[in-house]
Amino acid sequence: MRLLFILDPLPELKAWKDSSVAMMRAARDRGHEVWAATAEALSWIGGSGVCAVAVRLEVSDDNAAWYGEAAHESLRLADCAAVIMRKDPPFDIEYVTTTWMLERAEAEGARVFNRPRALRDHSEKFALTEFPQFAPKTLITRDPAQLSAFIDAEGDTVLKPLDGMGGSRIFRVRRDDPNRNVIIETLAEYGARTVMAQVYLPAISEGDKRILVIGGEVVPFCLARIPKAGESRGNLAAGGTGIARPLSARDREIAEALAPVLAARGLLLVGLDVIGEQLTEINVTSPTCMVEIREQTGFDAATMFVSALERECKTFHHRDTETQRKS
Repeated sequence: MRLLFILDPLPELKAWKDSSVAMMRAARDRGHEVWAATAEALSWIGGSGVCAVAVRLEVSDDNAAWYGEAAHESLRLADCAAVIMRKDPPFDIEYVTTTWMLERAEAEGARVFNRPRALRDHSEKFALTEFPQFAPKTLITRDPAQLSAFIDAEGDTVLKPLDGMGGSRIFRVRRDDPNRNVIIETLAEYGARTVMAQVYLPAISEGDKRILVIGGEVVPFCLARIPKAGESRGNLAAGGTGIARPLSARDREIAEALAPVLAARGLLLVGLDVIGEQLTEINVTSPTCMVEIREQTGFDAATMFVSALERECKTFHHRDTETQRKS
């Protein structure tokens, strides 16, 4: 199959830990053509539809030189067996425009994962409000007074913007923090931007657990991201250390409850963030941690993803064949 990955510029990917690279290597091992393009390379062309200026990759296991460029071509997305959207946030207007472009490609016959409408409709932080039974005490508002009242009521909290990633602009704020007002002002921009506030979970010291759900099935290991000394953020991008662990009973309860709901929406790959026994985020844009889990446990989530992708493509092919037969 011809697989087209939409992702950040190839030189920016860190092959030794990047889940997208792991997916491309798994796809290569199963005999698929691997193509890559950036979101900036997408265009809608009258008479042709949505196309991408793409490069066919020769994928290597050498992390220092993990790809070669075998060919350059303008591809119709509908002519690919699957399009895998792996661009990192920020979730800005250009990201939204990319989902519009990919949704148009779907209408032209492309098979896109995760589905663009699901990406656009599924805020990675706000989405946990659909599952309050698993979430910590949370407030989402742009009102500085409400944020201040939440801090007063809970005593120890975490504030973060809805569009952040990698632990950026996340603040732990206590009731007696002398900087609390300026933190609220900085994040909420005096009521212009919406902020998420959650009660601080001391279990963060044991790790912010990333749980992967692929094709509606739960990966049996998580990656617990342990904050470095003096930090309250476990994100690897913020200096956290990743330790793979089997899922706890509560981890599995949360993941198995969400898995069929999210899969039915076209979310083939999801990364759940769990601290202690509480769900804190539902990541759908570009979930990671596959490499660390494989290195520490032997479980190959990247190959699991490619297998799920193959099943989905066969399902699409069967539907197309049935539609053509009936018409």
